[in-house]
Amino acid sequence: MKRLDIRNIAIIAHVDHGKTTLVDKLLIQSGTFRSNQHVAERMMDSNDLERERGITILAKTTSVKYMDYTINILDTPGHADFGGEVERIMSMVDGVLLIVDAFEGCMPQTRFVLRKALEANVTPIVVVNKIDRDNARPQEVINEVYDLFIDLDATEEQLDFPIVYASGIKGIAGKEPDSLSEDLKPLFDTIIEGIPAPEANEEEPLQFQVTMLDYNDFLGRIGIGRVYRGVINLNDQVSVVKRDGSIKKMRVQKLFGFQGLNRVEQKTARAGDIIAVAGLEDINVGETVCNADKPDPLPLLKIDEPTLQMTFLVNNSPFAGKEGKHVTSRKLRDRLMAELETDVSLRVEESDSADAFIVSGRGELHLSILVENMRREGYELGVSKPEVIIREIDGVKMEPTERLIIDVPEEHTGPVMETLGARKAEMVNMINNGFGQVRLEFLIPSRGLIGYRTEFMTITRGYGILNHSFDSYRPVVPGIVGGRRAGVLISNDTGTASTYGLMSVEDRGVMFIHPGTDVYEGMIVGEHSRDNDLTVNVIKEKHATNVRSANKDETVKMKTPRILSLEEALEYLNDDELCEVTPQSVRLRKKYLNKSDRERYNKTRRFD
Repeated sequence: MKRLDIRNIAIIAHVDHGKTTLVDKLLIQSGTFRSNQHVAERMMDSNDLERERGITILAKTTSVKYMDYTINILDTPGHADFGGEVERIMSMVDGVLLIVDAFEGCMPQTRFVLRKALEANVTPIVVVNKIDRDNARPQEVINEVYDLFIDLDATEEQLDFPIVYASGIKGIAGKEPDSLSEDLKPLFDTIIEGIPAPEANEEEPLQFQVTMLDYNDFLGRIGIGRVYRGVINLNDQVSVVKRDGSIKKMRVQKLFGFQGLNRVEQKTARAGDIIAVAGLEDINVGETVCNADKPDPLPLLKIDEPTLQMTFLVNNSPFAGKEGKHVTSRKLRDRLMAELETDVSLRVEESDSADAFIVSGRGELHLSILVENMRREGYELGVSKPEVIIREIDGVKMEPTERLIIDVPEEHTGPVMETLGARKAEMVNMINNGFGQVRLEFLIPSRGLIGYRTEFMTITRGYGILNHSFDSYRPVVPGIVGGRRAGVLISNDTGTASTYGLMSVEDRGVMFIHPGTDVYEGMIVGEHSRDNDLTVNVIKEKHATNVRSANKDETVKMKTPRILSLEEALEYLNDDELCEVTPQSVRLRKKYLNKSDRERYNKTRRFD
């Protein structure tokens, strides 16, 4: 038996190919909102960081009504750093909408999310979005999609995918690129016809697997997932099979379905439904809720391992405790452990020190989003340089390798290839699209990409586009890969940076601070123009004198300092440096603030 009235789909795509905008139009055209109701753009991106950055970070669930059908839609992140969100929800759906930009075509994350969909054996529908762009090239993009399916070993059934052309922002779609309907009806119809209905084995014992978690101050932890078989009712006594195999008896206190952007209380849910359940204390991702008398767990969800790690430390700088509310190691540990409950891609390990924790994630963006959330919540912490995780596979040391795709103007091709060659990148493809743009494809060790984005933007003068995603583990490339070449300017005293002090050292390099910034001994205040570190005095004042100066009325002109964002600061770090993060500031500093301590550390390191 099938639940013919339900379709469960996920929307997958590369970053900024229009997933969330398309979901907006599906919700609006399905009649989810009143005609006079105000609706925000990208309504599924409810998180503050998602709205600020214009990216989806967390997978979201919504539901729309179309004729007599209920379509459950899961909006997923496009960035590979949040791939854990994509991997989890593939088990909840029967099909995916693969969104591809009509000009950009297949990008690194397109490959990543499609591979996860094909591994889960779900039915794909390809949507060529932004078809109204002036430089759209739908036929070439479809050829790229076919090549990608073949490259990922798709089956004959998966290769026979339906194609819909759409403009998400205009809310129109059609089966041909030059013949679009006035709405998204062709896309709705393709979903109903092309995505298989879920199984309706309601007579069998209950199986409900949790794939996402939420939290409510009144209800506690809420498990979101799909009912695979059987029926679950409000106030039912159930067995929860934990990740370690143990079984706990619990009671279902609340049951929610999804309707538009809202959760709606309901008394029962059947096989095929996507629901949220409250009252299951300490429920975790991957655990199965079963019949109280017949526990029969589903296989645990397989999530790719982290590839990058950083050390999170208690802030021990001279300015510690001035800006944040949470500054102790206990608070830091509790916050990291709480993050583990909702983020299955994250790992947290204790270190030799009680004040330091090793945090592993899927990439720089994944970890920097965590740091940004923590600083907004009032935490102060120090963060070390990101390091790749080396694994030993069959006796061989292996490191993560990324697939890197770069779009640059032709004149910048040479410098880009030269800098990537120094970072041990291997070119696998090069395409000239005829518009003066060249697409370069590389395989590069993940450590070669750390800190490269800033250098890349400088080389291409801001005209280059860089995208990458995890590809595979490969044997470790010998030698130093990537890293910063320039030294830094280090403050030799604690105080307030003065205009006179900064002007006296600005010819030594690029400054990172404005006049009036509070600094401390050992804090990094700029980048040296040479490859060695230099200690400078940026707090000194000009001595007053009663001698008239001929140029005293001249306007003082300073170079504009380079203010680093959190991501740029993390990329900039060297092994002997930390990033101090507080609710109001991001500062770079040396691990050892005192100059003699730094010299002793450097001598020891050279000896080692």
